[in-house]
Amino acid sequence: MQSKGKNNLVPIAIIGGLFFIFGFVTWINGALIPFMKTINELTDAQSYLVASASYISFVLMALPASYLLNKIGYRKGMSLGLIIMGIGALVFIPAAEARTYWVFLLAIFIQGIGMTILQTAANPYITILGPIESGAKRIAIMGIANKTAGALGSLIFGALLLSGIDEVKEKLSTVSTEEKSMLLDTMADSVFVPYLVMAVILFLLGFLIRKAPLPNVVAAEATERKDNGSAKTSIFQFPHLWLGVLTLFVYVGAEVIAGDTIIAYGISIGFTGEEAKFFTTYTLMAMVATYALGVFLIPKYIKQKTALIASAILGIIFSICILNTTGFASILFVAALGIANALVWPAIWPLTLEGLGKFTKTASALLIMAISGGAIIPPLYGRMVDSNTHELITGGMQQADAIAAASTSSYWILIPCYTMILFFAIWGHKIGKK
Repeated sequence: MQSKGKNNLVPIAIIGGLFFIFGFVTWINGALIPFMKTINELTDAQSYLVASASYISFVLMALPASYLLNKIGYRKGMSLGLIIMGIGALVFIPAAEARTYWVFLLAIFIQGIGMTILQTAANPYITILGPIESGAKRIAIMGIANKTAGALGSLIFGALLLSGIDEVKEKLSTVSTEEKSMLLDTMADSVFVPYLVMAVILFLLGFLIRKAPLPNVVAAEATERKDNGSAKTSIFQFPHLWLGVLTLFVYVGAEVIAGDTIIAYGISIGFTGEEAKFFTTYTLMAMVATYALGVFLIPKYIKQKTALIASAILGIIFSICILNTTGFASILFVAALGIANALVWPAIWPLTLEGLGKFTKTASALLIMAISGGAIIPPLYGRMVDSNTHELITGGMQQADAIAAASTSSYWILIPCYTMILFFAIWGHKIGKK
């Protein structure tokens, strides 16, 4: 890594601010999912398309974003990402006016495009802004900013969007079609002011980042060799990279399930919207505390690899505990997944990017594409909930009990995700390296 400035404190603070921003935008999905389910009268599987619309953009835009960054550089890329996110926030306004689900999804997708560009620039930038062996420490600092913002966003938007949702749902079953439409229109209009404010802030930051004191950074050249001694010439000659991409894919799916399903899960097992709106914050605060621990421990006391192994084992344990508990105890184990998840992202990036040299930007784009796990795995969870609920009701169980039981049992999908993370931590990151 080469950097034009000796003191990286200011650049780290600026990139931390960017992680704060896309953490805020990303983690309001936990409140948006039950909100969208109510105002658009959706099934569980349909409501989790909120996560899909956000994360599928990483598949479509990561490689174009990498090409774009090669042309315009990190700084201009970050600026463009913020501005596109602002445009997406503005689209929420006509979406609310029309109360049309696909327009909401379009707005979320546009914001996802902006976040793709921003993350494709910010993640490799902070990874190579210093020694690779302390990369997890720097990304853990970014994680604190990201998840603190997510907790704030979840609380703020939970209060704005979920306030009175229980009363509205009770009225919907008793009022006329006309009154139902008026109730849902009024509820949909609650997104107008927060998303207008968000758009203004994002546009302002998009212009300010162009003037920020960010040094130029360049990844160290690859030292990897093929068996015949010649330099590696293709991204396909790094098998550990592809395993890292798959690991990040399942990790993001698991992380999104832990953060975005917990509010809907709480409501499904009998908590009110007023009570459940705090649940995503539990998950994110667990992540923040673990990030802080990671900053202290890595790499002085534990290696990035060790942190990843411990995280995967905890993920498996907490997932089994969710399946075998009920009520608030089960909620706490979903929130505890934040502990298991916190150091996975910070450890996967440096373990995967190590030694890639000139392939770093392309590899970063592939890792960003892996964020699409958040688009695919949570809707699979939602589909499992719908399917299991239907089976239980058919078998004679009451609807409320069936939804609660199906929502709990469907968390088994997390276990293979954490098993893949464990494999990468122990063996996968070494495959193809000498």
